[in-house]
Amino acid sequence: MAARREAFKIAARAVERRLNEDHSDHSGPSRVCSCGKDARYAGRRAKTINTVLGEMTLVRAYYHCSDCRSGWFPRDRTLGIADASISPALTRMIGLVGAMVSFEEGSELLRELAAIRADSKQVERTAEALGREIAADERTYTEPLPETTVPTTLYLGMDGTGIPMRKQELTGRTGKQPDGTSKTREVKLCTVWSAERCDPETGVPMRDPGSVTYTAAIESAAQRDTGQLLSDFAARVEREAKRRDFDKPVRRAVLGDGAVWIWKIASELFPDAVEIVDRYHANEHLSDASKAIYGAEGDLARHWARERHDELNAGKIDHVLAILRVHAPDNDEARKCAEYIEHNRDRMRYPEFHAAGLCTSTGVVEAGCKVAIGTRLKRAGMHWTVRGANAIIALRCAKLSGRFEDFWERRAAALRPAA
Repeated sequence: MAARREAFKIAARAVERRLNEDHSDHSGPSRVCSCGKDARYAGRRAKTINTVLGEMTLVRAYYHCSDCRSGWFPRDRTLGIADASISPALTRMIGLVGAMVSFEEGSELLRELAAIRADSKQVERTAEALGREIAADERTYTEPLPETTVPTTLYLGMDGTGIPMRKQELTGRTGKQPDGTSKTREVKLCTVWSAERCDPETGVPMRDPGSVTYTAAIESAAQRDTGQLLSDFAARVEREAKRRDFDKPVRRAVLGDGAVWIWKIASELFPDAVEIVDRYHANEHLSDASKAIYGAEGDLARHWARERHDELNAGKIDHVLAILRVHAPDNDEARKCAEYIEHNRDRMRYPEFHAAGLCTSTGVVEAGCKVAIGTRLKRAGMHWTVRGANAIIALRCAKLSGRFEDFWERRAAALRPAA
């Protein structure tokens, strides 16, 4: 460890000396300012920055415009350290640990694995700032991903999961607490994947490795104005569909848990896609109804639920509805379950879907809620602001979707001076 620290110091001094000996950032007594006037050369000035090798003090040319009273350092722009005290490589490193673990843990990992001292607050500020850059990039960059082959079927799933928020982010919001208040805000997630292979024993479609991508945010799915504009989350889903060339496969399927907002987005953006209600959510509704009818404990409730599950999976929807309607007048849970199945019956044609080799489970989406959101943002003691949560969500989705490198290439290209 001591040897590594000394090696880093030597490397830092070598890079520092090389940059400070290079005066190519001085291009004459004046340069054109962004306001169009001439800015004069005002000498060289020092700045200390943190890098992956440790601290460096760089001496750079400074130009000042007397007309707009602004100044700048050309080298800072080239190196990506304008208005920053850390190098791009260290920003990247901090962003990655901030995406994967808590800020406190990220600080510890940087210290132990890279001999970098960055307290938890610096990790938080840097990771969130980078996340906001990625979120802005996500809104503007919708070029399709390079695909070697177009799958026969692409799946798009949507779901929501609550994350704990700070009190000021919950003012006026109703929730499930006994007093009607809320402790969480819902993150809405969209994920796209393919499943060209099937389990050899069960015949159930299996997710193709590396095919899953995520995009998510605390956003509204409600339609705005008079319907002329997409909701924020619907626009996010549309961007993800463009990136994944969702219109190219022969067959497209949208999966969800039955929430109304999911099917509104699906019908608006993908009217020709097959809509499928997750089979496990449908069975869960029937299980809840069985407990309400026969009690939470006992074999009768379990036996009744198993029979209804088998009937639903076999496509006997009318029979399931008939039995539920017997109990509906006296049991609110049975009534709600009947309404749920009736409303989604065209999305529950499971024998037909299975015969066509389609997924009928949102396991990939459920896993996405846990992996992309839950394991990072729902840990004990965490309470988020909307701004902070959305930044980390964007950072984490980019990393888990294999898009972080592409973003970093675009970021680096933007810093390169024009030829």
